Amino acid sequence: MSSDATKPLNGEIQSGTTGGSAGANNTEAGRTVLVGVLGGTTSPAGYLVYQRLPDDQKERLHRQVRGVLETRINELRSNFNL
Repeated sequence: MSSDATKPLNGEIQSGTTGGSAGANNTEAGRTVLVGVLGGTTSPAGYLVYQRLPDDQKERLHRQVRGVLETRINELRSNFNL
């Protein structure tokens, strides 16, 4: 059994041999646009939900976010020895 580097793996779609990178760039651009559109729609929706929260839930959310951020910053500081 010999393996050929030009053969596609199981489940891999092989485009033409001459324009392979152009198709990959097009797919990557499509994914980037999709992520941008999804982010652009979920952000305002999340903000609208946040605005409707009672004040005590907003404060609880703020405390949770601060706690997560402090933990993450401390992890980064310890990783970089700051």
